[in-house]
Amino acid sequence: MKRLITILMFSVFATLAGVTSCTHKPKIVPAPFSDGNYPSDVAKIIINKCTYSGCHNAASYKFAAGLRLDTWQYLFEGSQTGAEVVAFSPQFSPLLYYCNAHDSLDVSATYPGHLDTALTLAEYNVLKNWITSGAPDKNGSLPFPTLSPDTRQKIYLTIQGCDLIAVIDAKSKLIMRYIHIGDALNKSPHDVEISADGMYAYVPYFGGSIVQKIDVRADTVISSANVGAAVAGGSGGAWSILTLSPLDTAFIVSGWTGNGCVVAVNTANMAINQRKSADALNGLTSFFPYPHGLAANATFDTFIATLNTNIIKYTFSSSGAFTKIKNIPASGQPHQVEMTPDNSKYFVTCPDTSGATNYVRVYDYHTDTLMKAIPVGAVPQEMEVSPSKNYLLVACKEDGSNPTPGSRGSVYVIDYNTLAVVKVLYGDFYQPHDLTVDEQDGLIFIPSENANPSGPAPHHATACNGRPGWYTVYDLNTLLPADNKRYDTPTDPYAISTRFKP
Repeated sequence: MKRLITILMFSVFATLAGVTSCTHKPKIVPAPFSDGNYPSDVAKIIINKCTYSGCHNAASYKFAAGLRLDTWQYLFEGSQTGAEVVAFSPQFSPLLYYCNAHDSLDVSATYPGHLDTALTLAEYNVLKNWITSGAPDKNGSLPFPTLSPDTRQKIYLTIQGCDLIAVIDAKSKLIMRYIHIGDALNKSPHDVEISADGMYAYVPYFGGSIVQKIDVRADTVISSANVGAAVAGGSGGAWSILTLSPLDTAFIVSGWTGNGCVVAVNTANMAINQRKSADALNGLTSFFPYPHGLAANATFDTFIATLNTNIIKYTFSSSGAFTKIKNIPASGQPHQVEMTPDNSKYFVTCPDTSGATNYVRVYDYHTDTLMKAIPVGAVPQEMEVSPSKNYLLVACKEDGSNPTPGSRGSVYVIDYNTLAVVKVLYGDFYQPHDLTVDEQDGLIFIPSENANPSGPAPHHATACNGRPGWYTVYDLNTLLPADNKRYDTPTDPYAISTRFKP
């Protein structure tokens, strides 16, 4: 009897177990593959190898340099170090640096990514060819599409060590394109200035003899001026700073040499305007030893230039006759000059590399008398005006007072009406040379050259050798960092300009 009861109980338990296992154990169905809006061959690499648990997905990207890769759209939001992919520029797209496991190919990161399985050569080339073709999504749409080309706000940054212009999208603050500029005979783009209508940019070359004109609607070089023709022998003149006329009909550019010159060019045909040039062709170079900074009045007939040890103010008559108004004393080695919007006064950065005090000197435009010498950080360089705030911002390249670990340099913010220092920005800088204000978006862009080997060690080389730099972004209204990002660039980010200014 006991044996029968035991058999019956076993049968009941077995039946219940069977029912339970059939009824409640879910059938395992593989999750559908999501392409993340990438082209299929790219998705198989990025989605399968880069977005697994603990890496660049929604759950963990904040702990992976802020880079999220599970969709194409997230890729183009960048990371803590800025743009990871720049369309049409594989050699300047850091994503590839971390995917490259082949020492014989391209650039590799010093600290490579943590792929469980390294990409094969074929897989690496899929990514590289995709970026070369513009890094489109699966439907062929390009990142940062050319919307409203006549009005889109952009920032232009010369990469002096690579002969590039980095085109920065103002809204995202990311580099969205590179323009390859210069050529074998024209190197080191030293300045970039944009016409008031936002249609053209102009770039002189410190190593070369031309100034190039760029259509900033299409971001392509369209013409050039041979300013080297104004120098004896047609050689380059260390072309440095460019200043546009108020109506963008002409510009002047300085040739920083011992027998220096200032050359005027008509923008319509990019031909030298001899009637407003001071160069070897009219025998005026003796007045201009090492000219660098330039400024002009509203009628573009009276000019100020910083020279090796002083400042010169001069004018041209309606017939083109040159008249030196005066030499104006200055301290140190005058570098740049900036006018106030109302043309009532001008500021001159006066770096003193001997270790003496560095100044921004303020002059009355009408009398050229010194109004004030404002002490600033070491080696003040370029300046920018913010009319909405009445600010003059000064990049002090070698300011060793920056308390931020691993940083060097500062930005002095001066009220150009009261001449008082409003604030000193000590941020994530290393040798800031220039800066620009985007009044539309309320931002300040500050590039750091990072040229000194004592600066922060790069986590990768660049395709054109040298140490990468970066730019940081500040809020114009609060004078605080706009974010906690360091936007990486190739070698020697040098001069910067905003497309639309008030």
